[in-house]
Amino acid sequence: MARPAAYTIHVEIAPRYRRWVTAATLRAAARAALRHQHAPCPAALSVRVTGDADLRALNRRFRAEDHATDVLSFPSGPALPAAGAPYLGDIAVSYARAAAQARRGRHSVQAELQLLVVHGVLHLLGHDHATPAEQAAMWAAQAEVLRQLGAAITAPGPLD
Repeated sequence: MARPAAYTIHVEIAPRYRRWVTAATLRAAARAALRHQHAPCPAALSVRVTGDADLRALNRRFRAEDHATDVLSFPSGPALPAAGAPYLGDIAVSYARAAAQARRGRHSVQAELQLLVVHGVLHLLGHDHATPAEQAAMWAAQAEVLRQLGAAITAPGPLD
């Protein structure tokens, strides 16, 4: 019997954060967002949890903004038909920003990381929050995915 198509989600967690976050939690968040958005399947993406210095360097290099941020998404562009499963792109998350935002929002770091991964996946799939209408749609999608995950979070969402 043929195995059903699946999402491939590569997760890399910087060694200093591995005791506080699991790859399984981040994969579940990404998979839930992909399913919620009816993303093509099979498809692949990667998530990296790292520190502020890395996010600052990426933000400076790719967005010309010289400061750390909570999450960055790098869509891969149009898929090549011969490549097999489309590669959706890369997401980078700052553990330090997630921890600070979790404290401010009075929820767990795990819930904040789930939010940031969901947010990143939505960006990979073409969502944005540049206008009030776009933001409302994106925040509603985030809230629904987090509800499905059972993530106890009350923050309205990140502003990246």
